[in-house]
Amino acid sequence: MPNAPKYEQSISVRFDYPVVFTRDLFNPSNRALVNAANRLAEPRKHRAVVFIDSGFAARHKTMVGSIKKYFAAHAASLELATAPEIVPGGEAIKADVGFARRLVRQFAGLRLNRHAYVIPVGGGAVLDAVGFAASLFHRGLRLIRVPTTVLAQNDVGVGVKNAMNFGGKNAIGTFSPPFAVLNDFDLLRTLSDRDWIAGISEAFKVAIIRDATFFRFLCRNAAKLRARDERSMEHLIRRCAELHLDHIRTSGDPFEFGKARPLDFGHWAAHKLEAMSRYNIGHGHAVAIGIALDSCYARHRGWLTAAETKAICLGLAESGFRLWHPLLERRGRNGRLEILGGLKEFQEHLGGELVITYPKGIGRRFEVQEVDGELVERCLRELKRLSAAQDTGSAQRAS
Repeated sequence: MPNAPKYEQSISVRFDYPVVFTRDLFNPSNRALVNAANRLAEPRKHRAVVFIDSGFAARHKTMVGSIKKYFAAHAASLELATAPEIVPGGEAIKADVGFARRLVRQFAGLRLNRHAYVIPVGGGAVLDAVGFAASLFHRGLRLIRVPTTVLAQNDVGVGVKNAMNFGGKNAIGTFSPPFAVLNDFDLLRTLSDRDWIAGISEAFKVAIIRDATFFRFLCRNAAKLRARDERSMEHLIRRCAELHLDHIRTSGDPFEFGKARPLDFGHWAAHKLEAMSRYNIGHGHAVAIGIALDSCYARHRGWLTAAETKAICLGLAESGFRLWHPLLERRGRNGRLEILGGLKEFQEHLGGELVITYPKGIGRRFEVQEVDGELVERCLRELKRLSAAQDTGSAQRAS
């Protein structure tokens, strides 16, 4: 029909959410949570459901009681729709789509309306899985995230995404910004050493591509961070979160409709390695390997100097990361390295065209559309030798 009418529709939607840094969040005298819930000045009591990561709950046995007392102390503003519930933590919860279905049924049974609050207290996997379910019911309940790991406070918890693993890392999910994020540094003190350092790799990632000054801080303080120096870690979390938030706000593509995903530097290999290990390798540790691999590749391409690449690998190693895993040299029946399959999977996740972010000097970045698999293999061999040399040096120092 040549004269068919055509309407050009354009919609702009503003999203606002505070990211609050605090301590002793569930002390009734701390108003961070009640202020977040009341930030729109709505004249009513707010119903909420709270979900607590089982790993976190095991280390904080009084947490359920503390949350109940907090809500009781602020009963004029807040109401628990049901008792706080402990849910499984870790990647297992992200693989259980039935968990999201159960939560949606629970929301319906509690007759939550669209202005009710869902408050996950936990690591990134719990924030993702609970947030995914919350984004589905009534097309989105209000999500207040309370991250309890370094990785969740400086990266996962401050972003606009929720996801679950479904045949691949983060294969299903939603873009649904939180209503608020409450980062309580005190909640990190009981983390294992492995989880304490896990978020450091994401700090290196964003520093390498966006902030040379922050990168130098990380390198200077790597050993202190590993040794659980709280002042250094608190600075890391705040600056890393700021850089992630700045990118989301200023990139012009907060919901990643475009081709590139700069904040996934080092992640094509990391996501594949996680899946190959059946998620026995944690995300932060896989990202450290992915960063080292892509930095080595960048050096061979002339995008990083040898000194810059050495600083990256040394900083990651001094932070406590091993930059090699035997799975990196596992081959499929066709003789091809399985880790290279991560490029194809990343391409599919992006939208059909491969676009990989690499550093071009520390603090700057650009995108490429091709990755040389043979050069990746060469870089993997170099990482293996580097890791062996680091192990030898550590053994000599110990003796």
